[in-house]
Amino acid sequence: MMPAHRDRIRILNDDFRRSFSGGTVLVTSGIRALPDAERAELLHAVRSFTGFDRGNDPYGEHDFGSVEIAGQRCFWKIDAYDLTLTEASPDPADPRVTRRVLTIMLASEY
Repeated sequence: MMPAHRDRIRILNDDFRRSFSGGTVLVTSGIRALPDAERAELLHAVRSFTGFDRGNDPYGEHDFGSVEIAGQRCFWKIDAYDLTLTEASPDPADPRVTRRVLTIMLASEY
């Protein structure tokens, strides 16, 4: 993948994750069951996540992270779908043909 293409995907993923705008945010039943304060802390941790490294971001797209809230490990993942949400996006760097979905889950739900 060309660096500029990867950079554009990373920027779009970061913008979406930080704002929760421009895509769909899904939380699992385990996240919904958390107390309100823990869920709010988790959402803030996802939005402000900066711990990207080669282990969790091998392609430099900023599409996955892991955080710990109240002793529970949680994962978040961004997937890029086509506009019908039935297949992978033909070009995740192009928001005109891409719908991003951010899923937040307990690690135990993975």
